[in-house]
Amino acid sequence: MKTPEQPRVAGPLASYASGFRQDLIRRAYSPWTAAEHMYLMAHLSRWLGERDLVPAELSQPRIEEFLADRRAVGRVRWSSSRALVPLLGYLRDVGAIPEPRRSVPTSPIERLLVEFAEYLASERGLAPGTIVSYRRFASLFLTASAPDPNVEGCGLDRLRSEQINAFVLTECAWRSVGSAKNVVIALGVLTRFLFLEGYTTVSLSEAVPRAIPWRDGGRSAALDPDDVRRLLASCDRHKAAGLRDFAILTILARLGLRRTEVASLGLDDVDWRAGEIVVHGKGGRRDRLPLPVDVGQAMADYCRRGRRQHGHRAVFLQVQAPYGPLAPHAVTEVMYRACRRAGLTPTGPHRLRHSAATSMRRAGAPLFEIGQILRHGRMTSTALYAKEDLCALGRITQPWPGVEQ
Repeated sequence: MKTPEQPRVAGPLASYASGFRQDLIRRAYSPWTAAEHMYLMAHLSRWLGERDLVPAELSQPRIEEFLADRRAVGRVRWSSSRALVPLLGYLRDVGAIPEPRRSVPTSPIERLLVEFAEYLASERGLAPGTIVSYRRFASLFLTASAPDPNVEGCGLDRLRSEQINAFVLTECAWRSVGSAKNVVIALGVLTRFLFLEGYTTVSLSEAVPRAIPWRDGGRSAALDPDDVRRLLASCDRHKAAGLRDFAILTILARLGLRRTEVASLGLDDVDWRAGEIVVHGKGGRRDRLPLPVDVGQAMADYCRRGRRQHGHRAVFLQVQAPYGPLAPHAVTEVMYRACRRAGLTPTGPHRLRHSAATSMRRAGAPLFEIGQILRHGRMTSTALYAKEDLCALGRITQPWPGVEQ
């Protein structure tokens, strides 16, 4: 196979060329892709030299200027900010260029949101993902309902319950019950924060309506066992991606893990000799679960034949360079692609959590054991799956008056 030519890097970045080339090799880029990154580095180095700039002066405006000049001379490929991510990341790691400056909030709403996020982290101790979610809903509310968004404090001393009700009704009109519940929970936290910090003169948290789903409304959202088998069979286990996806789907279907729990699995979390796995769950929980034989076999096949040998300790990695850990949203994409291959309507990985619980219940597992496997905080969450045991329910149903059994 022909080897791509390696460009000569001259100018201010010349001393970093060898290290960057080794970094690309370490991150398992193909020779051709690595060569493209080196050509991009050579162009950036020449551009800096023509303007008598040193690497430390490569700020974000300069980067945008370089990309604009690159597009202006007809270089369509490798002319986006995404193309520069590996190079800029390496230069920042070695201290050649400064870290990007954090954007300074310019509007009263942005400053209030920053303060709200700091409160959630320091006073409430919430997880980063929860903070992002609460901040997003707070931004929606303040943008739509702040009496005067252009002044400090956003005029929230004039905020009234009518504005809260109007916002909730507008938002919840098009959301599912679960999404509506998240909105009002975040709004309740926000209104308490606004009162504690003196932005409102009275506490409006009690004015936030409650969105409580009817927990006994219908059966669970479990997939049919045949559909689960079709999902697993859709994975081509002759390929690295298929081995990885099969292992992920097997874990979801057998252990009922959440997508973030799958993405956070590390090699050190698997005790092969004891047949156990450590799950990093919600609220910082660490639970040790038994590792079923089929789950362990699927993970072992992936680690032996599909997982690239890399410095990352995450179990599941991307199948294309750079071979970093899989993100939670990528677990959802694995599920979506499997559904399309199996001819099913695309659905999220949480459906397999329901399927795992339902299969355990149908196999005769008591509810408290199912709750332990799913790591439910309350027994009422597990009680939903009692409705899947139709034979047991049939024995306790009362006859309809006037109808002979």
